[in-house]
Amino acid sequence: MDAEQIAAGRSRWQQRYDAARKREADFTTLSGTEVEPVYGPPEGVADPRMERIGWPGEFPFTRGLYATGYRGRTWTIRQFAGFGNAEQTNERYRMILNGGGGGLSVAFDMPTLMGRDSDEPKSLGEVGHCGVAIDSAVDMDRLFKDIPLQDVTTSMTISGPAVPAFCMYLVAAERQGADISKLNGTLQTDIFKEYIAQKEWLFPPEPHLRLIGDLMEYCATTIPAYKPLSVSGYHIREAGSTAAQELAYTLADGFGYVELGLSRGLDVDVFAPGLSFFFDSHLDFFEEIAKFRAARRIWARWLRDVYGAKTDKAQWLRFHTQTAGVSLTAQQPYNNVVRTAVEALAAVLGGTNSLHTNALDETLALPSEESAEIALRTQSVLMEEIGVTNVADPLGGSWYVEALTDEIEAEAEAIFARIKEMSPDETMTGGILRGIEDGWFMAEIADAAFEYQQKLEKSEKKIVGVNTLTDTVSGELEILRVSHEVEVEQCRVLAERKAHRDEDRVRRTLSALVEAASGTGNLIEPMLEAVRAEATMGEICHVLREQWGEYREPARF
Repeated sequence: MDAEQIAAGRSRWQQRYDAARKREADFTTLSGTEVEPVYGPPEGVADPRMERIGWPGEFPFTRGLYATGYRGRTWTIRQFAGFGNAEQTNERYRMILNGGGGGLSVAFDMPTLMGRDSDEPKSLGEVGHCGVAIDSAVDMDRLFKDIPLQDVTTSMTISGPAVPAFCMYLVAAERQGADISKLNGTLQTDIFKEYIAQKEWLFPPEPHLRLIGDLMEYCATTIPAYKPLSVSGYHIREAGSTAAQELAYTLADGFGYVELGLSRGLDVDVFAPGLSFFFDSHLDFFEEIAKFRAARRIWARWLRDVYGAKTDKAQWLRFHTQTAGVSLTAQQPYNNVVRTAVEALAAVLGGTNSLHTNALDETLALPSEESAEIALRTQSVLMEEIGVTNVADPLGGSWYVEALTDEIEAEAEAIFARIKEMSPDETMTGGILRGIEDGWFMAEIADAAFEYQQKLEKSEKKIVGVNTLTDTVSGELEILRVSHEVEVEQCRVLAERKAHRDEDRVRRTLSALVEAASGTGNLIEPMLEAVRAEATMGEICHVLREQWGEYREPARF
């Protein structure tokens, strides 16, 4: 790009920056030096990289979605939390919000994630242990007691039974008197990554995709600010993928959901802004920053050039980041505070829109209240004390960062080409489904994980406290333990709830849901009616399993 084009780009950026709202804050260094809101090539100097780098708020959005960077608004502190029953988790949520959290992120227990009630035999011993137990809309009422859902953005990390959970959230909001059309939040819903990495599915792919399509239609017309899909790379990375694999598989899944929306006749400029992303921030500081920058650039280009999106918002890749749980160690757990801080800083320098920081004890148990506070305060220190919010994309133009960004982008494009080669109909969706059935994704991730493990065992890669510097003076941590009484009480309350509800109404609404599932109509409204009748998560998922069957992963050796 020649000097004149660069000057024109700077002028466009300046106009957008001047017109945008900025926070009331001190944008100087600790020593009081004034800093510019963005930096680029010196005046009058050509730089061929600028065509790919651009300016903040300008296609291809390598440097961020907004001209102001974090001067306009900072990232949302969104801590992932959930344990025990709804009352216990509600207390933790109010602690997070009172401590500076800007939004909520719900962690569900394993029975809920698998669409089962707390009193089912397969739920024994798991109730409330890896998240909060949600059996019906009453639990959702209790979960958000004294938390106005119309005023708080809420993310829910659940995919298999995401639509029933969403309906329970809507009913809880209705019971609060909220204006449903004004709700804002994110539902994960990403079933592709379940088949690829996390393995928490209910049905075969086609019924799951139907539910997702119904949800996309419903939100586009009824709750425009709500994001019905958070396409997740986090679990892919935690399963052992490389950074480039995480990026490519996640964006490929996103392209699949774009194709799903288009197949429903939806306008890409209307539904694409409702897609968001969820990435892992791992330990290689610069690689992670490059990954986030490449993700924005790839998504914008594909949405514009392949899928026909015309508006900036439809081309934007908005993403939440969680620091890498797999990087935490049980040995010398206080080192995890440092790991998490570095990973969080990488996410911020990569331009994340919201962020969860892991607690130091999460490799041992759910976070204690003290460790949860340290994780929360880690973000506050980054936001308030180190000057990282003063400049948009402060590493933009770094020879190293830009080279890494280009390299990860090239690796991702090669993977997209491979996925499309597997497709019988030359669509990304077809390639993803074939890759799932053939075990291709799992094999690629397994190979990457095995290669890394070999390097650890040979000490080619170091983990402090694990395969180097193993001596320590630290004692054992006191960890949070979820009492078995939580399960006993949850089952007791559920039995009482079932005994006092209108069983005829429950049966009628579940029958109506099955009838709708056997046809082609949108399932959201009949499912909402079942939830309003206090049908449980397990009951709703059970009747749909009977209608659609249960997915069994093909055995491979």
